[in-house]
Amino acid sequence: MPAKKATAKKTVKKGTRKRGPAAPRGPEPGESAIDLGDDRIAETAKRIAKAGGAALAAYQDPYGGTPLVLASLPLRSIEATEFQRDLSKVHADRLSDAIGAVGVFLDPVVAVPGKDGFTSPNGRHRLAAAKKLGLRAVTALVVADPQIAYRILPLNTEKAHNLRDRSIEVIRMARSLAKEQPRSKEKDHAVAFEAAYFLTLGTAYEERGRFAGSSYQSMLRRVDVFLDGTLPAALRQRDQWGRRLLDIDDRVAAHVKTLQEMGFKSPYLRAVVVARCNPVRWIPQKRGAPPPMSMAEALGKMAANVRKFEPKSVRAGDLALVAAVSSDE
Repeated sequence: MPAKKATAKKTVKKGTRKRGPAAPRGPEPGESAIDLGDDRIAETAKRIAKAGGAALAAYQDPYGGTPLVLASLPLRSIEATEFQRDLSKVHADRLSDAIGAVGVFLDPVVAVPGKDGFTSPNGRHRLAAAKKLGLRAVTALVVADPQIAYRILPLNTEKAHNLRDRSIEVIRMARSLAKEQPRSKEKDHAVAFEAAYFLTLGTAYEERGRFAGSSYQSMLRRVDVFLDGTLPAALRQRDQWGRRLLDIDDRVAAHVKTLQEMGFKSPYLRAVVVARCNPVRWIPQKRGAPPPMSMAEALGKMAANVRKFEPKSVRAGDLALVAAVSSDE
């Protein structure tokens, strides 16, 4: 009998379904303007006038139609929120020099009503530059909802915070919210906080400004989740986890020093030690699946792994591998 010809199987490539544009939403351009006498902004306009400012225009936000007021506010009436990234004098001086050179202050700050005037959740450096330049007033986009101060951080994408700045700002935000809304749960603020590990890292950065948080980010993002308890209770737990992380880092630093004394000269020594001690490094996890272990269990196992770590087990090839992976990220 003639041999049957083998038929090659056709591989059908599954194409990625492209999303089309979202359905139209928000007001039409001609519908955006709001009269300054409109009832929807009456209270905001009153607050602006009370502070000695002037409402310049009002409009509906193009996404949700939220009424917003563009105003000129006395510089003395607006302060940066306490939980923003720390002021960099170098950046503020550079910004004031740039504004002076250009000759115009173009970027309004976002302002929300506060107890005595207004607070800005995103304008610390612009306000500092304005003070240095001697401005009497600044242009502000006034939002009536004070909670926008806790939801604006995710919008910092064009010039994103580094890990330290973001973590510190998130933990400061959480501590402020814990005073204002002590009965609210940590998980209720997930959108504002973005990621649970920012809270844990934030507590560590508060204790040690030069903490190498990025070394532990890959582990924490897999096991750290938003807590179901109230914010004050959750913060107490975060403080404990932050201290445990610092204890682990102290032991890691001791191993790094030993490796340096053995002749290793590489910026990736800490990364090698942390990767070797990471208890979830080799545990597969599907997208959207629950954490492979609890935060407490992960920190406990990592602490045990660090104690058992043997610096003599490190080879030059380990450093080369970590360096290659880091350069690809």
